[in-house]
Amino acid sequence: MVSASSAQKRRVTSDKKMMANVNKRGLVSEEIASRKPKKMPVGPIMLGFFLFVVIGSCKSCVFFIVDSVTS
Repeated sequence: MVSASSAQKRRVTSDKKMMANVNKRGLVSEEIASRKPKKMPVGPIMLGFFLFVVIGSCKSCVFFIVDSVTS
């Protein structure tokens, strides 16, 4: 059986360690941060497909407007 004082000591030391880690969060040296490669959020094939769809839909809208104006 664990006594109350040893459990309290363990909890206090655990709390101290956690608080030390909380204060260190987000502090990354420039050297480590610069090592990460810069990635594109979208691949080139997906970007090309997106542009194809957007430009294709714009062309169909323009053709529809031109057709409705001339008739």
